[in-house]
Amino acid sequence: MFRRSLLGAAALASLTMLVASPAQAQAWRTFPEKPIKLIIAFPAGGPTDITMRALADNAARALGYPVIIENRPGAGGTLPAQALQSAPADGYTLAQIPLGVFRVGYTTKLDWDPLKDITYVINLTGYAFGIVVPADSPFKTWQDFVDYAKANPGKLTYGSTGTLTSPHLTTELIAQEAGMQLQHVPYKGSADLMLAVTSGQLMAAADSTGFAPFVEAGRLRVLNTWGAKRLAKFPDAPTLKELGYDIVQNSPFGLGAPRGTPPEVVKRLHDAFKKAMEETSYLAALAKYDMLPDYKSSADYAKFAQETVAREKAVIDKLGLARSQ
Repeated sequence: MFRRSLLGAAALASLTMLVASPAQAQAWRTFPEKPIKLIIAFPAGGPTDITMRALADNAARALGYPVIIENRPGAGGTLPAQALQSAPADGYTLAQIPLGVFRVGYTTKLDWDPLKDITYVINLTGYAFGIVVPADSPFKTWQDFVDYAKANPGKLTYGSTGTLTSPHLTTELIAQEAGMQLQHVPYKGSADLMLAVTSGQLMAAADSTGFAPFVEAGRLRVLNTWGAKRLAKFPDAPTLKELGYDIVQNSPFGLGAPRGTPPEVVKRLHDAFKKAMEETSYLAALAKYDMLPDYKSSADYAKFAQETVAREKAVIDKLGLARSQ
């Protein structure tokens, strides 16, 4: 009797799945049917916020529903990825995935896995980084900066957009190679960081080119940039490679969804955001900060995530920042 009940329950479950599948398929075909929330890792007013809002506007036209930006700064840019862990896997919650997401597991105990618990949708772009100082700083060149730091260990203050972000860790790698000891001050985003360095609260800042308007206004000076070649907007600023450091950093980022998001929904999102990336308004927003499109498909982005998690472990180990087991 018990066995017959189990068989009956199993048959009923199978029938339910067969009945439900067409309905689910129909839902996927009509996705979306309401606004989509896109959580980004940095505050309003900075380069990430401005470029992502341009992208969201374009994607909204492709999707037929608004894409609403929610700023959630802090924790080294990992809060949006963390938010995915409690969001329904229905495509209506997306998150920016900064590079810090791939290293956080080595420095902080997590109850989620950046590789297993995020569905990678599309890679978008990367940042153009550099180190800037106030225009009236005595550091006229990068060598001036290094000479002072070596003569005054721990006294040269610099800010970044957060602990364990790419600007922070890359600056620490530079300092390690140059034999400098710097004092790091974390901020939640570019807007706050730029206010601090232009007002003289900091001696320097490591940031994306959110600093560009301040340099152009004569309030900041660029000492170096971190790309493979010099930035067109700041042709006099040498790259780290030119200064003798074997470092190139552009910190690619893209969009993720909760684990288990249906492939059909992922494809719809991918296609809409890929189209949004190609719009003139988005390309113009990127150009304002010397950022370039860096498209990766869902599959390529997932592969990039795996490779980057392995690569970031080497960086964390080199800096001695790995958490104790």
